[in-house]
Amino acid sequence: MSALIDRAKTAGFDEDLVLVERFLAGDQTAFESLYAKYYDKVFAISRGILLDSDEAADAVQEIFRLVYRHLGRFDRRSRFSTWLFRVSVNRSIQEARKAKHRYRQVELNEAVSQTAPEEFDNSDPRIQAAMLRLNPTDRALLTLFYWEELSLQEIADSLGCGVNAAKTRLYRSRERFRTLYEETSE
Repeated sequence: MSALIDRAKTAGFDEDLVLVERFLAGDQTAFESLYAKYYDKVFAISRGILLDSDEAADAVQEIFRLVYRHLGRFDRRSRFSTWLFRVSVNRSIQEARKAKHRYRQVELNEAVSQTAPEEFDNSDPRIQAAMLRLNPTDRALLTLFYWEELSLQEIADSLGCGVNAAKTRLYRSRERFRTLYEETSE
């Protein structure tokens, strides 16, 4: 099988596409390879949006479950990683919105005893505080650009928008972050 992947690389094909085709043909190990290859990236994206490792781990399992079930719907005009990152961002944002509603519905005495998640790993507590106050979509953009170091084209593909729209959204997310960051330092 590695010879098939090597040939695909030299022919200019995407290795992931070969794995997708193998999985769709019934080879379960191909999906395991995709899972192993992308788990850390998907976890980092989810954690950047959800700001909680446990919630991110749950989201990653849900993301890969969805990918497993719907891989036949993957449109091969884009890269597999782009499609996977789009699923990751969308599902993580959905989970963040659910969590926001969950926190609103807790009893008052329970809410008072809870503190904000301390999961976001950064040495500057002001960055953590500002990220916690951002909406999930803004956290997604900042995570993809700064922590995952995706290009604007890759972000645009992951969000399903044009490069200019991604650039504008990223600019606005940075501005909202800057405002929140400055508020925490005052």
